[in-house]
Amino acid sequence: MDQIFIKDLVARGIIGFNQWEREKLQEIVINVVLFTDLHTSGLSDKVQDSVNYRTVAKKLLKYAETAQRYTVEALATDLARLCLEDPGVTKVRIRLEKPGAVRFSSSVGVEIERTREDLL
Repeated sequence: MDQIFIKDLVARGIIGFNQWEREKLQEIVINVVLFTDLHTSGLSDKVQDSVNYRTVAKKLLKYAETAQRYTVEALATDLARLCLEDPGVTKVRIRLEKPGAVRFSSSVGVEIERTREDLL
């Protein structure tokens, strides 16, 4: 399966369950792998024959900056669902990180893989 990736997309939003996390925007680092078939677009050289990663990135940023989820697990699941709305995406891997969330670490986060069947 072919892959399109978006690396280190940085959103600023409300994420977390502690009171101080609900009051201040935090960085949320998003990494995405979109599993798709790129044969047609590789031959045609037309963006409409592929998954438009710019459109996906904008949708992910907008959602992450407004969702105000309590857990990174829930936000990751929401973002996976958004990616799978594109008919060309058959599976998605999402890695979310909260830089500086745990003392003495550069970041913490989750990584999930989902298909449409997982999210029914």
